[in-house]
Amino acid sequence: MSEKKKLVVIVTNGFNDERSSVAWSVANGAVGSDMEVTMFLVSSGVDWVRKGAADQARLNPLDPPIKDMIQTVVDNGGKILVCPPCAGVRGYDANDLIDGVTLAGSVAMLDVVQQGASTLTF
Repeated sequence: MSEKKKLVVIVTNGFNDERSSVAWSVANGAVGSDMEVTMFLVSSGVDWVRKGAADQARLNPLDPPIKDMIQTVVDNGGKILVCPPCAGVRGYDANDLIDGVTLAGSVAMLDVVQQGASTLTF
């Protein structure tokens, strides 16, 4: 049996840009295709996983709510990594983030890339 293909999705945008919805949609497609998904949230992308922040967000009315797409990644074993300096500059610490999210820097994300993951940035 072959090893699962890996995908790293880097999310640089927050609530101000529809590309965020595309990032979560692509991640959900990868989960549905039985890929191992790692999300790396940087800059305003970290806002998506602050507790309560994504509850009402729906940048693209044809996509599911982003809160649901985030939960799908978590529920299917995907990793969501948040850049510690990006969280810190916003005043967030681990207690401010939803369950299933890890504060981890680029080295953690690059470890997955070194394992052969494809990468996409939004």
